[in-house]
Amino acid sequence: MSDNASHWSRGDLGILLSVGLGTFMSALDASVVNTVLPVIRIAFGAPVASIQWVVTVYLLAMGGLLLTFGRLGDLRGHRRVFLLGFAVFVPASVFCGFAPGEGALICARILQGIGAAVIVSNSPANLVRSVHPSRIGRALGAQAAMTYLGLTLGPSLGGWLTEQFGWRSVFFINVPVGAAASLLGLRYLPDDRRAKADGERFDFPGTVLFTGAFLALLLWLNRGHDWGWASPGTSGLLAGCVVLGILFHRRERTTPSPMLDLGLFRNRLFTMAAGSSLVNYVCVGFVMFLVPFYLIEARGLSPAHAGLLLTVQSLAMVVTAPVSGTLADRIGSRLPATIGMAISAAGLFVLSGLRGSSPSSLAVTGLLLTGVGSAIFVTPNNSTLLGAAPKGRHGIASGILATSRLVGITAGVGISGAVLAGFAGGQAAQAIAPDRVVAAIHFGFLSAGLLAVGGTALAAARGNGTVSGR
Repeated sequence: MSDNASHWSRGDLGILLSVGLGTFMSALDASVVNTVLPVIRIAFGAPVASIQWVVTVYLLAMGGLLLTFGRLGDLRGHRRVFLLGFAVFVPASVFCGFAPGEGALICARILQGIGAAVIVSNSPANLVRSVHPSRIGRALGAQAAMTYLGLTLGPSLGGWLTEQFGWRSVFFINVPVGAAASLLGLRYLPDDRRAKADGERFDFPGTVLFTGAFLALLLWLNRGHDWGWASPGTSGLLAGCVVLGILFHRRERTTPSPMLDLGLFRNRLFTMAAGSSLVNYVCVGFVMFLVPFYLIEARGLSPAHAGLLLTVQSLAMVVTAPVSGTLADRIGSRLPATIGMAISAAGLFVLSGLRGSSPSSLAVTGLLLTGVGSAIFVTPNNSTLLGAAPKGRHGIASGILATSRLVGITAGVGISGAVLAGFAGGQAAQAIAPDRVVAAIHFGFLSAGLLAVGGTALAAARGNGTVSGR
């Protein structure tokens, strides 16, 4: 490896900053609004049932279009599509800030979600094709750290901005961040319009079928707990997802230019990396949902104190992800990914042992282990999945990575919510008895820990993956 290959150039840093700021902004907006949602509801005089869609529609729009824009990047150039995302996201943020009512805000949030899908689905692909192969692990690790930083800062930054400047400033902050990321991308990202594969066309029917199936799946996972898992609406969503999914699969098997190349999943390395990524994020969803209930309802901590403890996991991810990327560049991806998933499993088993009388240090230990383990796992696993995708398919591989994250976390939150509701029984709408929360914690994290053990086996069973890059 030459000296030039082992050191960051000015252009590499510009690319990394552009992609990193874009993913930071998208992650920030996925979490920042949660904090200020009660303030927005009061300002508009809106009912809870409608104002919650300010959060939900952003996730639905982003999740439903990740694969679509990843594929579009493969066909039209990842730089061009990535920069298009800022042209959608930044004006949509301005519209959010000036929204006169809840309906306008929800519509603007849909536009934001579309812009976020464009940015997120093409970010890893831009890194893979622009950064020297010897530094791809470090680049992906830095991008992961920026994602975790956005998720970590969201609640506290949203609260501070609202207190100082009003809730509308939460959206206006995206303007300078998005402008900086866009200008850096224009300056440093190399043009890749020639990467378009001859004769391939965009699969519009396949896109419509996939988007419909995926939106039905996300809505089923997101709203099933509130609507009732056996309710007609929830059952209809699941049935619609299955029917549209079958039609999508048939379409992709027969069309010469599929939106999702199913041949990717014949690659064992690719499929196992995607599967273990999904497992990791399901476990992350369990932690995100159950630990706050334990700290506040079983331990009686204040929301501020609980929030402080919860930052341990995110901060561990921010610090560890770049280190994991460097390690993957040096020794390959399989060992770090396997170790990371095993550490996550250990952290989940620690959390399963929490009781009402457990010291806070035990919860912190579990959060620290799950954060470090997830961060160690994610970067080399992402490198493996992207490396297993052939050139011309890095965009769709990037979309699959982002989709697995969103589906995994949503599924983890939905499943753990069902577990808590099951143990809470008739108390679900009231304060839940501490002993029932503890019982749900034990069962939920024990189940998640066993799932992580399976993910560890998947990570260990695959080979090492390397990204060919340019």
